Amino acid sequence: MQADKRPYTTISFYRYSPIEIPATFRDFLYQSLKELEVVGRIYVAEEGINAQIALPSIHLIACKELLNQIDFLKDIRLNIAIEESQLSFYKLDIKVRSKIVADGINDPTFNPSDTGYYLEATAWNEMLTDPDTVVIDMRNHYESEVGRFENARCPQSDTFRDELQGVIDEFEQEKDKRILMYCTGGIRCEKASAWMKHNGFNEVYHLKGGIIHYVNQVKETGIENKFHGVNFVFDQRLHERVSDEIISCCHQCGKPADVHTNCSNTGCHILFIQCSDCAEKWEGCCSDICCDVIKMPLPEQAAWRKNRPKPAVFSKGRFHTPQ
Repeated sequence: MQADKRPYTTISFYRYSPIEIPATFRDFLYQSLKELEVVGRIYVAEEGINAQIALPSIHLIACKELLNQIDFLKDIRLNIAIEESQLSFYKLDIKVRSKIVADGINDPTFNPSDTGYYLEATAWNEMLTDPDTVVIDMRNHYESEVGRFENARCPQSDTFRDELQGVIDEFEQEKDKRILMYCTGGIRCEKASAWMKHNGFNEVYHLKGGIIHYVNQVKETGIENKFHGVNFVFDQRLHERVSDEIISCCHQCGKPADVHTNCSNTGCHILFIQCSDCAEKWEGCCSDICCDVIKMPLPEQAAWRKNRPKPAVFSKGRFHTPQ
């Protein structure tokens, strides 16, 4: 894959729609996409599909035609990546899951199809200026740290599951206000908007196609971009630059930086923000301990992993004081 110099296109899509036998659908989809040289990560469940993929650009039309032949995916909106600075995936992985997004909801009366109102980019920008509007970032804390919309409230959650319950509690006193929600590609805030309505919030909107679709609309129409920083993505690229602003800091030295990396010690692999100077100084590692580990012979590294202590510096992209 790394030797393949052809242009690739990264796309994402999702749809909540009943799939009777997910395993059978998974096998069909895998074989069909493999023939088009698709790579990426796809989750299939009884409630629908969630896909982040990349493919040689010459196969994009054929991929669209394939999806259009599947009834519940016909004319589905494909979110095209904001930038293609590097290849996003290296293999195709399609998994059957209980849900396409882990949400922790076990309420049998909850109807995920009863979602909030969709907003396109222009309408979204207009509503952002209303002082009585509550804007909620439905992503994890490490995503909103490096990029977010103006005036967004960013719950400090590690997972979508935690945030779903958290927003109900945090915004309980604002049920009668207009609620605007957004996420990366739309899948999380679609379910979240339905959950908010289920819990008594009266006027709930969510950004159609998420940040990715919004930025592409900004480019196409020339309207003002109100997203600051970079858009975190869950693939090899880790981010897409949206604006030139850097709104976060290196977790090691504190100077402006917004590039996430995983610790070079594969036994640690913790996610954190690291500037180029610290990447050179720390050899891509998060701590002195990990710098020492990557210099060990491989058998010693394996032994270290077996008795690995809890992270001393970072946890899920969050800095904390070593104990």
